[in-house]
Amino acid sequence: MSPPKFATIVGAGIAGLTAALALAQKGIVSHILEQAPALEEVGAGLQISPNASRILSDLGLLDALSARWSEPGHILLSSGSSLSPLASIPAGKAARTRWCAPYGVLHRAALHAVLLEAVRREPLCTLTTDQRIETAQDALSIAPADVLIGADGVWSRLRQAVPGALPAHYSGNVAWRFLLPYAAAPPFLNPRTVTAFLGPQAHLVAYPLAQTQTFNIVAIHQSAEAPPEGWSRTGDAAARARLLGAFSGWHSDIRRLLDDAREPLMWPLFECPDGAWTDGSNTVLIGDAAHAMTPFAAQGAAMAIEDAALLANRLAGATDVGQVLRRFETTRRDRVARVRSRGAFNRFAYHARGPIALARNLVLSLRRPESLAADLDWLYGYRTPD
Repeated sequence: MSPPKFATIVGAGIAGLTAALALAQKGIVSHILEQAPALEEVGAGLQISPNASRILSDLGLLDALSARWSEPGHILLSSGSSLSPLASIPAGKAARTRWCAPYGVLHRAALHAVLLEAVRREPLCTLTTDQRIETAQDALSIAPADVLIGADGVWSRLRQAVPGALPAHYSGNVAWRFLLPYAAAPPFLNPRTVTAFLGPQAHLVAYPLAQTQTFNIVAIHQSAEAPPEGWSRTGDAAARARLLGAFSGWHSDIRRLLDDAREPLMWPLFECPDGAWTDGSNTVLIGDAAHAMTPFAAQGAAMAIEDAALLANRLAGATDVGQVLRRFETTRRDRVARVRSRGAFNRFAYHARGPIALARNLVLSLRRPESLAADLDWLYGYRTPD
């Protein structure tokens, strides 16, 4: 069999666009099919850790990203009840030194725009919008290819082409997202840091978005109310009451911040169980289509970017696409499982209460910043295998 020359990618989000650019570097032509008539990336802020920024740099995108993001000096963990710092992880220049790549925060739409501009400049990439894809046959009838890549997100239609793939399910957590202008922000929010405030059954993350001069605020709490499938929506009065109730024991300044939030969007958090990602022949799922995860490790976008890079590396020069896809799945499954475990640990630690929370705070207070950074070497120092 000859090496693959053409790929069809379903989905023009972060996973699909990154995959197209990575494949182009290997000389593989890709045709991206997107159901939306116009490309508008939803969401708010996004953290790009060094394991992902290293790949984006290799794709020649770092200058464009650096003009749009900020590189916070520290990642802080703070108490939601007292606002006192509990621990600090060096970022900024320290991230570039330790992990040889930057740690940046930006609006999701800004990353999407950079990727989209690069795809439109790349002669080996074609993008077609307003294409509703329900089956693998739909995709391949429009754009015949040697390999079909499902990058169509947590509600993937391409999953039906992969025997053993499992549908997404509600995680039991809801995220509320809104932007807060620097000028209107309370003094406990620092535009030079990413800060996670921790509390019982909930946590809140705040970080700066340099382009818009706003803070991205994400408040995550546990909720037994299983919402309907779908993306962001304006929560009703009952949902808003559950949000405020989840933060009822927190510092009054944070409660006021949430109470005053203008039109926050509610995002029910769905995740994918550990199902199959490839049919072992010519179809593979990447990003959220394969392994959607909750944001407790802030690695959803990074895992999609890693997927894209490894898949391109493995397809380059391949003579047996099915075997390559199976090897890709095996390699990525181990990595994603470890990231999931880190997210589960963070969820437990961030939402701890009572004696467990007191023990967490004590342990964090005894850890040096460099020691906390070393705990992330396996994650942020990751380099894509050939």
